[in-house]
Amino acid sequence: MAATEKDRMCSIARSLEVLGERWTFLILREALSGTTRFADFRSELGVAPDVLSNRLASLVDAGVLEKQPYREPGARVRDSYHLTPAGRDLQLLLGALQQWGDEHRPYELGPTVVRRTVDGDRPVHVGFIDDTGREVPLENVAFVRTALYPA
Repeated sequence: MAATEKDRMCSIARSLEVLGERWTFLILREALSGTTRFADFRSELGVAPDVLSNRLASLVDAGVLEKQPYREPGARVRDSYHLTPAGRDLQLLLGALQQWGDEHRPYELGPTVVRRTVDGDRPVHVGFIDDTGREVPLENVAFVRTALYPA
């Protein structure tokens, strides 16, 4: 089987077509924090405008963000960028990246953000949950190929 066919079949490869760029994750981090406007993304990230435009457009095309028009008093109509349900689902992925970074690439002064429950301010972590609702330790999780994805 050709590598391109394997990539087309692989959910990780398909996801990386949308997400496989550093700025994408940083844009999503800001969007999950409530940033919606181009100027605010640019200010928070320090990213070049052309790079930001391209990344926002690709996230809109992929259905991760959606544009909504807005107008400041006396200004022209502009677009703001809002997470779609698919975009909000990426909170899990960003939480996993953050958790990994805190553990394996820690900042010397400690974490800058912690994950907590909204209703009880309890600490949370990202993990695998089985079909009965129980957490499964990483050492007990296997990625098993199906017949659709031969070795």
